[in-house]
Amino acid sequence: MITIERVAWEDPRGVALRARMDEEMHERYGASNGDEDPAVTAERGRALAVDPETIITSLLAIDEDGEALGHIAVRRLGDEVELKRLIVLAAARGKGAATALLAEGEQVAREQGAQRLILQTGDKQPEAVALYEKTAGRGSRSTSRTPRRCRGRSASRRRCNPTFRCTFR
Repeated sequence: MITIERVAWEDPRGVALRARMDEEMHERYGASNGDEDPAVTAERGRALAVDPETIITSLLAIDEDGEALGHIAVRRLGDEVELKRLIVLAAARGKGAATALLAEGEQVAREQGAQRLILQTGDKQPEAVALYEKTAGRGSRSTSRTPRRCRGRSASRRRCNPTFRCTFR
């Protein structure tokens, strides 16, 4: 059984899981594109950065043995709430941890009075896209999926980063 625990952004278990996520994303995306416009690289860095001051809470998925299997951060983004830095350890995937983290993230957003919840992923994370498509249609909300294009790239090299916006009813 998986339980969800609300913790501070600085919780060492969350810090360790986010470091694992960074390693995994580096494997998928590489360090950077050598021919990429530095402004695009800088903009991506700003978009991926998480200001700890905006974090409402971090959530951990905990197994029966007390081990942290997954993490997601819930942050304020203007009048909306965004879920960031979702990771579930590879050995624990497919067991409901990500779904439980998303559900608790939605609960936190509702408690905060948010009208919309934002989830964003990258083009090299098809598992995340599938998960968001599966879970974003549940419950009492309408959902839109907006392709977000990287700017400053030639049309043939553009990547689509799916963004899911769930509006609460």
